[in-house]
Amino acid sequence: MHIRTGLLMCLAAGVTVYGAAAGYQVVREIQIGGEGGWDYVLADAATHRLYVSHATKIVVAETETGAIVGEIPDTPGVHGFAIAPELGRGFTSNGRANSSTIVDLKTLSVLGTVPTGANPDSIRYLPDRKEVWTFNHTGGSVTVFDAMSGKVITTIEVGGTLEEAVEDATASRVYVNVEDKGAIAVIDTKTHGVVANWPVAGCEGPTALAFDAAHHLLLTACDGRMVAVDSKSGSVVTSFPIAGGVDGNGFDPATGLAFASSGTGVLTIAHEDAPDRFTVVETVKTQPSGRTMYLDPVTHRVYVPVATTTRPPNGGRAQVTPGTMKVLVVAPG
Repeated sequence: MHIRTGLLMCLAAGVTVYGAAAGYQVVREIQIGGEGGWDYVLADAATHRLYVSHATKIVVAETETGAIVGEIPDTPGVHGFAIAPELGRGFTSNGRANSSTIVDLKTLSVLGTVPTGANPDSIRYLPDRKEVWTFNHTGGSVTVFDAMSGKVITTIEVGGTLEEAVEDATASRVYVNVEDKGAIAVIDTKTHGVVANWPVAGCEGPTALAFDAAHHLLLTACDGRMVAVDSKSGSVVTSFPIAGGVDGNGFDPATGLAFASSGTGVLTIAHEDAPDRFTVVETVKTQPSGRTMYLDPVTHRVYVPVATTTRPPNGGRAQVTPGTMKVLVVAPG
């Protein structure tokens, strides 16, 4: 942990550390229930739908009412979901099945299944290329397939354990965190080739990744710090403290706020005062286990999945108490 004890105490208490508060608070809880864990969530402001990965299925909820409107079953170890609104299609990353399921967004019916590399984690739809990319966590590769036909176009060998990824369509680049190497890999979306691997100084175990397109900044969530990296050169620009155990982050270009969600039960919010300076303005108490999140740039809401968990007596991964999973909706007051 590269963070002072005093700051950790403030973060855990859910209090403002310094600066002007942004006024975010938990305004709603969307009950998911069921059994098993989760990873990514995705909100679609246009359709008011929330897609929640949950063990072997995607649970679909209505963002305004919290009502469950459907499920996408048979997605073992599902990590994430990507949507192609103009195609009316959605895509899952099934970690235990080494596959991606293609579904109709209106009916949630299955249209097909695509084989991927080992343990697909993050998944992205590239609208400019009509391609879907799965970032295979243990496979160290990226599976690229056509969003309409489902045909695999290529497999990009990156190496390492791959985590979250973002796209800069204007530069024809995709950036992905390589967790075990403390680095960001850069891929050309036209040639499907790896063009750079940037070690991120002071970054241990990068997981979540967000993008400030206006200032060409990659915001990578490390253990205890968020590091801003120049997306053109790979150089570290600045960093700021966050809680440990972060596995989800986001950047809101309209407000200049960066968010990082921690499994310790803290959502850290920082303001981009300048491209080379971020100030933590607020911390919001969520719930232990809330390590991932999704920022909706349209509504400015943050969705944080949580549940009651217990540690086995002999250690190991925390177990989710059945029926307790929910999604916290965090919004400006």
